[in-house]
Amino acid sequence: MKQADKHQTDKSRSRFLRFTEGWLFNVINYTMFGLFTLLCVFPFYYLFINTISNNELVARGAISLYPIGINFSNYIALKEVNDLVSSFVVTITRTIFGTALMVVASAFAGYLVTKKNLWRRQLWYRFIVITMYFNAGLIPWYMNMLMLGLTNNYLAYIIPGIVAPFNIILVKTYIESIPAELEESAYIDGASNFTIFRKIIWPLSMPILATIAIFGAVGNWNSFQDSLILMKGAPHLFTLQHRLYIYLVKASDLEAVMAGGAGNTAVLENSLNSKVVKYTIAMATMIPILLVYPFMQRYFVKGIMLGAVKG
Repeated sequence: MKQADKHQTDKSRSRFLRFTEGWLFNVINYTMFGLFTLLCVFPFYYLFINTISNNELVARGAISLYPIGINFSNYIALKEVNDLVSSFVVTITRTIFGTALMVVASAFAGYLVTKKNLWRRQLWYRFIVITMYFNAGLIPWYMNMLMLGLTNNYLAYIIPGIVAPFNIILVKTYIESIPAELEESAYIDGASNFTIFRKIIWPLSMPILATIAIFGAVGNWNSFQDSLILMKGAPHLFTLQHRLYIYLVKASDLEAVMAGGAGNTAVLENSLNSKVVKYTIAMATMIPILLVYPFMQRYFVKGIMLGAVKG
């Protein structure tokens, strides 16, 4: 009887320890990730509340945790900066077309290098990979773009980014994980390689294609160097990040432009200052790309091929 009681006590104690350890782990885990999330989100939150608060308080550094004197006149005043609109158009179109072409090219190339009957398949694949390790440098790159006629040319934003070796490798690796039985059954039914790619490979590869699409969209949206170096003679082709750099350098001049164009609106009443101008433009350049991820998130689905091959 005593042995049974002792066994029951040990069992209860063991169950209690497991519960305590699990509870403690969850508390520590959620606390750490909560703090990490807060550290990531707070800079964006701080920037945003300073753009919608009273500008005089922002200039004095009085805004820290919550907005005071909420108004959106700073964002409305941005329309007075004419070249900012053109930069938005350039960056948005570049992001859309550049990302779309990159995804299609990466999908095609990634699928082709998985075909064992492709002539010199290993050579082509290694040729793609080797470009990731060797870079001629900035000056040879500029000279190459100059000889190709891609300076002061909108196509300089699109063409060089179509072939992305790292993304091709990602797509190739993902396609190789797709059961070969799917393609074999399609071949038996008389489907061509293009039909298989369009109707089988492309739909099943949506998670990895969405991933590289986000990589490409963020890269195109944040691109700065190519605009700075290649578009010196074409200010109308400056990207948004390039404009942001110019505005941050000349924030005091932009302050006068925005205030002068706003007339007797609330912008002028709130006394625009260079700090507010910097905050507002920086926030305006971030908002569009921050809105992309929620729409792409649904493609990050695990087990998309579950049940595709019947046993």
